[in-house]
Amino acid sequence: MNNVPPKVQNQLAMLQQVQQNLQTIMQQKASFEMAAKEARKAQEELVNVKEGAEVYVTIGTVMMQKEKGLVSSDLDDKVETLGLRIKSLEKQEKALQTKFEQLQQQIQDAMQGAGAPQSAN
Repeated sequence: MNNVPPKVQNQLAMLQQVQQNLQTIMQQKASFEMAAKEARKAQEELVNVKEGAEVYVTIGTVMMQKEKGLVSSDLDDKVETLGLRIKSLEKQEKALQTKFEQLQQQIQDAMQGAGAPQSAN
């Protein structure tokens, strides 16, 4: 890397950082998508439960009895919140992906141009 200009070295470092951020965002998104899927499945199962039947929820390491309506409402809120988080992460993912592609192109241009001035995009 001795013959790589400092500007390109900085861009490579930024590219690696963006890539790491992108991977983190994608992992978080996958985790939230799984949680949303589980919550939707619980909603589907709850529909089949008769009114007045005992419904239990796990809170940490404790299992507690709750009214079906409260559990349903909590699940609705959870699905909505997770959906908003997923949308937010998708926006971040898209922005990081764009930045990654731009940096990648700048690095390629700089390496091919061997120090030739870049034109403004």
